[in-house]
Amino acid sequence: MSTQRTGPDLADRIHGGWLGRIAGNMLGKPVEQGEVWTRERIDRYLRQAAALPLTDYLPEPADPAEAAVLRPEWRCCVRGRIHGSCRDDDIDYAILGLHLLETHGFGFSTEQVGDLWLLSLPYLQTFTAERAAYRNLANGLKPPLTATYDNPYQEWIGALIRADVYGWTCPGDPVRAAGLARRDAVLSHTGNGVYGAMWAAALISAAFTAPTVREALDTALSVIPASSRLARTVRRVASLHETRLPWEETLATVTEETAGLGWIHTVPNAAVLAAGLLYGDGDFTRTIALTVRGGLDTDSNGATAGSVAGVRAGADAIPARWRDPLQDTVRSAVFGFDGVRISALAERTLRLATSGS
Repeated sequence: MSTQRTGPDLADRIHGGWLGRIAGNMLGKPVEQGEVWTRERIDRYLRQAAALPLTDYLPEPADPAEAAVLRPEWRCCVRGRIHGSCRDDDIDYAILGLHLLETHGFGFSTEQVGDLWLLSLPYLQTFTAERAAYRNLANGLKPPLTATYDNPYQEWIGALIRADVYGWTCPGDPVRAAGLARRDAVLSHTGNGVYGAMWAAALISAAFTAPTVREALDTALSVIPASSRLARTVRRVASLHETRLPWEETLATVTEETAGLGWIHTVPNAAVLAAGLLYGDGDFTRTIALTVRGGLDTDSNGATAGSVAGVRAGADAIPARWRDPLQDTVRSAVFGFDGVRISALAERTLRLATSGS
């Protein structure tokens, strides 16, 4: 797949990827608890606040009782209250990936990923598989044991949310992007957990050059085993979309078929993400809105959908209602990056993307 690696268009699209990731993350953050915030409950919340169709950040709850079950950070993430982005692991790992490439280059090792975690990321800002791997690192284990020892979360979504920077820095080169994401992912994940990271990196890479979202999805599927449950589930979503089944019915069908995996597992979340991208049909707002309304790990899925949609649109085409409240500012737990400007992160990513090494 060919790509234009230099010039203003690439700069705008990488910036769009960062903005889209952060906006999508902020949109989904208040309702990030899949066993509580089902698709039906999210839509009821929006209906009570007269916010359907969803075209902006989540509104404040119309029913005060709902505030008690929103994420504690909700007051900084709803429309009218956003003044720069909140800290979140979905953004921390994008920043950490950028820091990794700047520090060690594209030839980094899995061991170097772990070393950077220990140096730059507070333990209490890690969760599930990442926390298990961090603990294993601190106890002296080396990859791949860091992913497998006492880690019941090996196929959860954590590695997927770390993959964006590999797509942004390998525009139009999904195979290379997937290889980088795999090297990162095996620190903490196995199986579909690793495939999810490879798929997401390839999807974002392909978004720079693929004519349609569907073609980007198909390209991304080509880098993971066709027989994997992840690949079969994403193909299932695409086939249901092709039949013109409504979005709600597609998600209901796939939810039934992936029942029992849990709301943070890679496979059902990839289904929500794929559906948001396909039914969003290239529109930035519709894509992240449908993805978050899809439930499960709402902030992670919103972030990845926003990254893909932002790359396709470019920063200048992302509506101001999503961009302006972010105030070009990111809060981060990664040492040395708190308060960094989003535009600066995009410029640093562009330098890596155009360096070719």
